Amino acid sequence: MRAVDAEHYWLAARFERRDGWDGDRYPFNLSVVRNLDELTFHPKVTFIVGENGSGKSTLVEALAQAWGFNAEGGSQNFNFATRPSHSELHNFVRPIRAIKRAKDGFFLRAESFFNVSTQIDSLGVVNAYGGASLHEQSHGESFFALLEHRFRGKGLYILDEPEAALSPNRQLSFLSRLHELVCDRSQFIIATHSPIILAYPHSWIYAATSSGLERIEYEDTDHFQITRNFLNRRQTFLDILLSED
Repeated sequence: MRAVDAEHYWLAARFERRDGWDGDRYPFNLSVVRNLDELTFHPKVTFIVGENGSGKSTLVEALAQAWGFNAEGGSQNFNFATRPSHSELHNFVRPIRAIKRAKDGFFLRAESFFNVSTQIDSLGVVNAYGGASLHEQSHGESFFALLEHRFRGKGLYILDEPEAALSPNRQLSFLSRLHELVCDRSQFIIATHSPIILAYPHSWIYAATSSGLERIEYEDTDHFQITRNFLNRRQTFLDILLSED
């Protein structure tokens, strides 16, 4: 494995409970942030995992906005809103930045990647993404065009469920490209459900639970355990799940 010497652009995020923070309403009542004072990031890759509805995407969105990215995605130069639906949590997040500044950056969220692709076309900057409109490619191809051409290294990249566009084989390719970028002094924050992507070794994993955000090991994630148990005992699982009783 190639040696890793990543930069640490984002050290931690502080959650400031000042005027406007109301623990009885959304998003402040989400368990993932209710008792969160500070989130420390791995210098290479930080994963955030959790069940649907756990608040992990809301948290990642707030982190991206606090860093200066557009809520729907893109680089820090993107400034558009198809349908403003982001929470106000980002207003209460204070980034603790390293002295060294990132030279590149991008926020990718699977659910609004179509809107970002449209914005790229309207800005006439498709050359930076491989020379072809992302709309003229499959979802997986357009995502890889972004990874290979737009992610230039020495940057901070925040990704929300990147596996939505990727087959298992492509997720393996993603791991390889992720490692190349980490070796080129990049830092990642990734929300994912993929046990393949979560296997990247130079990382920390935070799990969004009912009691808050907890750092856990890869083998302790539901994603690993459920996938392993299903593959090892597929027929037993199917017999139970598909039983008429």
